[in-house]
Amino acid sequence: MDDITARLAQQLKNNPAMLRSLMQSRDGQMLMQMLTQGDRGAGLQRAAQEAAKGNPAEMASMIQRIMQSPEGAALVDRINKAVQK
Repeated sequence: MDDITARLAQQLKNNPAMLRSLMQSRDGQMLMQMLTQGDRGAGLQRAAQEAAKGNPAEMASMIQRIMQSPEGAALVDRINKAVQK
């Protein structure tokens, strides 16, 4: 997991209100769509379970795949900037 993704994950973990706000935003909805496309959320559910056990590698891998596209990279950048505010 790169530093930016790790920092974002930690901030969201420590601030449930921020996480709720993000998930209700347009960008949050787009992120969820990208994370769940193809397998109806099964991969995201597995990754979340592993992250809850202290193993964030699968979740980080999912985010990295999203960031490989220009649209995904821009989305993650917007989310990161929103969380920094």
